[in-house]
Amino acid sequence: MTTKLNRPREIIEFCLAPLGISEQSEAYKETFRRLEHVIKTFQLAAAREKQPVSVDFSHINTITIDERAHGDE
Repeated sequence: MTTKLNRPREIIEFCLAPLGISEQSEAYKETFRRLEHVIKTFQLAAAREKQPVSVDFSHINTITIDERAHGDE
């Protein structure tokens, strides 16, 4: 069941899945922690405003991940 409390976890797991990083690795745990902080902070700010919030991702720089560098050919 999806709730406001577990929704960030689902979003983060979905985003990290293609990277194939072990969930037990320190890199995964640190990335997860940072993303969770960002999402929850955004949720709290949006809740305080009590208005719909839109996010325009078109102004964010694109990050290209070289999957071949990680052995995912």
